[in-house]
Amino acid sequence: MSPARSRGRLALTIVALVLFAGFAALGTWQLQRLQWKTALIARVDQRVAAAPVPAPGPERWSAVSAAGDEYRHVRLSGVFLHHLATPVQAVTALGGGYWLLTPLRQADGSIVLVNRGFVKAAPAPAAPPPGAPVAVTGLLRISEPGGGFLRDNDPSHNRWFSRDVRAIAAARGLSPVAPYFVDADAGTDDASGPIGGLTVISFHNNHLVYALTWYALAAMVAGAWFWIRRQRA
Repeated sequence: MSPARSRGRLALTIVALVLFAGFAALGTWQLQRLQWKTALIARVDQRVAAAPVPAPGPERWSAVSAAGDEYRHVRLSGVFLHHLATPVQAVTALGGGYWLLTPLRQADGSIVLVNRGFVKAAPAPAAPPPGAPVAVTGLLRISEPGGGFLRDNDPSHNRWFSRDVRAIAAARGLSPVAPYFVDADAGTDDASGPIGGLTVISFHNNHLVYALTWYALAAMVAGAWFWIRRQRA
């Protein structure tokens, strides 16, 4: 066999190995994503259907996590600070508009941001109205720092693209504030207020299809390599 032909076979083998390893690795990654997504769906289904439990208080804030608490059905009570509400851009099943995050001051003085729901237009700033105690139930959500896709939050101009609890609390001068927010259930607010209960709790799970696709590509690479080797033998 000539040196040139040997080098060609070696190059073909290296390319085939790289492609095979890459496709196989992507397939394995999708299987790992499948396990994660399946566990997430089961966890969310269990939590949203459960009876509301008290929202974590200040003594538990440091331990709150996505794995342990997100989408847990919680209840809390206090007084809404409507004049400090923050509109966050949103796209929902009802179209484009805003989530209205309103601070809720509890009896112990701690504050939880409550996503009261969806509004088509951001409300104009208003003077503090007389506060009346309210009871809220909803789903605990983890803070969304930074902003949205290719869009950073701009607190100085009151432009918000993600529900970043720490940044909103700093912009509104709120303290002490829970490290999470709560998506209010439908009907928690009055009929003329924001529309609650729009939390997305249905997740696409196509990872098995993706995994099989990547493994099939890996098998095709291996088959093509064997076929070329036989043709050149």
